[in-house]
Amino acid sequence: MPHYYQPEIECAPREQIRAWQDERLVKTVHRVYENVPYYRHLMEEKGVTPDDIRGVDDLHKLPFLTKDDLREAYPYGLVAAPMSDCVRIQSTSGTTGKRVVAFYTQHDLDLWEDCCARAIVAAGGTKDDVVQVSYGYGLFTGGPGLNGGSHKVGSLTLPMSSGNTDRQIQFMCDLGATILCCTPSYAAYLGESIHERGLRDQIKLKAGIFGAEAWTEEMRQDIQNKLGIKAYDIYGLTEISGPGVSFECSEQTGMHINEDHFIAEIINPVTGEVLPDGEKGELVFTSITKEAFPLLRYRTRDICVLSREKCSCGRTHVKMSKPMGRSDDMLIIKGVNVFPSQIETVLLNKGYTANYQIIVSRVNNSDVLEVQVEITPEMFSDAMAQIAQKEKELVEALKAMLGIYAKVQLVAPKTIARSEGKAVRVIDKRNLY
Repeated sequence: MPHYYQPEIECAPREQIRAWQDERLVKTVHRVYENVPYYRHLMEEKGVTPDDIRGVDDLHKLPFLTKDDLREAYPYGLVAAPMSDCVRIQSTSGTTGKRVVAFYTQHDLDLWEDCCARAIVAAGGTKDDVVQVSYGYGLFTGGPGLNGGSHKVGSLTLPMSSGNTDRQIQFMCDLGATILCCTPSYAAYLGESIHERGLRDQIKLKAGIFGAEAWTEEMRQDIQNKLGIKAYDIYGLTEISGPGVSFECSEQTGMHINEDHFIAEIINPVTGEVLPDGEKGELVFTSITKEAFPLLRYRTRDICVLSREKCSCGRTHVKMSKPMGRSDDMLIIKGVNVFPSQIETVLLNKGYTANYQIIVSRVNNSDVLEVQVEITPEMFSDAMAQIAQKEKELVEALKAMLGIYAKVQLVAPKTIARSEGKAVRVIDKRNLY
């Protein structure tokens, strides 16, 4: 049995999971109300007191928290523990406003690493594995989370961080890495680079744990084929803790949420109404074991579905689907809702690589959607007429998927900048006009 597999928690009966959640939610609500004036004000505005919350059935009575709240309360306004007990912060990139800063006690870090250890074990990791962590370190949660989880499993850990692809591949070969942890776009780039160098037979990877950005099932198959591995999804947010909030098992049919630490809800993103399992909506999380930074009913903006169907792996914690898009990065083009994942699905189904970019602009007060796609070296040698025909076929496929016209431009190999972190897929120029 792998070191750090926790069947008494991960395979606990539903009644036990619910009992943990009821007890921990009540304690957390009381502590937040007493120690966080910002949240106490939100509760009082809604006419809710801690005594109104007796378990998960009362969760809907609490107000939502959003990223705007986190920015307004920046930096210390949502901290629920004495600063003397806080030992670390992690932070988001802050590309669309103030950074979100999350605080951790030592206990919080231990629990976070527990969650990441579960993800590694679910991907087949043991103390005999070599885990190459190629997520960024520093303020970004990816590197520190998987690094700590790997240590708890007892694996040999390669804290590579992102970038320096030549060194990544050298260590992967020389030290026999068996599990790769990075963003899916960087995994695709590593696969491409390994193929170009003719080193596929020198790598020993068996699995990859990829997260921090959206990726489709088509991209999963592309990565698995390039690296000869099984590719597992992992999910998390800095605001909630980081990677390890949920993770895939061998079924690869959704990510088990660590329900002993987090309560998940699906809501209608417009009305806030709680939706039943199986319906698509916005994912909301409540932290029930965090000491320093416990968020109640935090709106993630990720669109997905929850499922409690029995899983062959034996884990009983609810599954969330791979996020189908975000309510705040959905593009509205000519009045039509467009998710980047829809475009990626079309491209990969047509045999193109995951190297593409979506550019939205405005011409004569009308939205223009353009998709630039790299072609393979083999395609690049085709005659111009053949390339034009391929562009026409993609235009038709995208229109069938999206319902609107998209201009397609097939570009030469290596034209689109590679990402060693989160890939920049969308450039929306409309706010520049």
